Amino acid sequence: MKNYDNTIEIALGWLAEGKSVALATVIETWGSAPRPVGSQLVISGAAEIMGSVSGGCVEGAVVEEALEALESGACTVLEYGIADEEAFAVGLACGGNIRILVEPIGVGQGPELAVLEALAARRAEQMAVAYSVNLQSWERALLGPEDALVGDRFISDKSGLEGDWFLGIHNPPLRMVIVGAVHIAQPLAHMARLCGFDITVNDPRAAFASPLRFPQETLLHDWPDAALAGLALDARTAVVTLSHDPKIDDPAIREALKAPVFYLGCLGSSRTHAKRVARLEAAGVSAADIARIHAPVGADIGAKTPAEIAVSIMAQITERLRRPASRP
Repeated sequence: MKNYDNTIEIALGWLAEGKSVALATVIETWGSAPRPVGSQLVISGAAEIMGSVSGGCVEGAVVEEALEALESGACTVLEYGIADEEAFAVGLACGGNIRILVEPIGVGQGPELAVLEALAARRAEQMAVAYSVNLQSWERALLGPEDALVGDRFISDKSGLEGDWFLGIHNPPLRMVIVGAVHIAQPLAHMARLCGFDITVNDPRAAFASPLRFPQETLLHDWPDAALAGLALDARTAVVTLSHDPKIDDPAIREALKAPVFYLGCLGSSRTHAKRVARLEAAGVSAADIARIHAPVGADIGAKTPAEIAVSIMAQITERLRRPASRP
């Protein structure tokens, strides 16, 4: 389970060590709040912390409130904003407002241990799950994508409020499959990993897709159609073809177009892509599927070097992920 925010697992580990633990979760933001809704900080009774709810702005104040919640057993909702004198005292002078839910685990109003264990189990199985808390009754439940209350939050990866309920979305990791272990693939894999993606590099040429060149990535040496067919590509997967060799790229493209991947980008000039389109049309690929391909790959930022091209690809992937309306 790579690239998951692991505050839940850390909390359970501390509890297993006999420590008292509280969870702090951003449940609402306005303006230029430094951390998105759903961000979490876990605090032990010894004032140990992991995670973040504000990038450092209000963590100190939240830790104090969490320690008090562990004493009282009561959940609390904190609010910090630029208009509050306290906001400046705790460091939130960036112009934003945030609300933070603090839950002492297994004490008073806090979630029972069994709820968090069930949440951790679903995360370990890479299942999409929403941790829901009613901020009036303190009722808690784990919801799936089929639950009407959640709506399309799993698709948008967006935690938030629905009436009295806070819905914390826990999605499986994002994935990126890079076909063609060329120079561009090296900085791209590194950047994508920093952005939370699990990376698979596929190239039948073992000398290219080698542990020496990609020491942290999963490497596959099958031909791309076979490799991608075995990866269960889904709507949280991006596929990027970089080999510039039709024998390698085209099978990967055809396989990716069979799946609901949210991004498919292919290296090559406009002229190269026109030839690619002709080959795909001859292979019976529909115009609608061909329109899903981003080529030339990457945002148009004038990139020249392999690292700059990787930046442009990562920028375009991020845009397609976070602004679904921009997808072809």
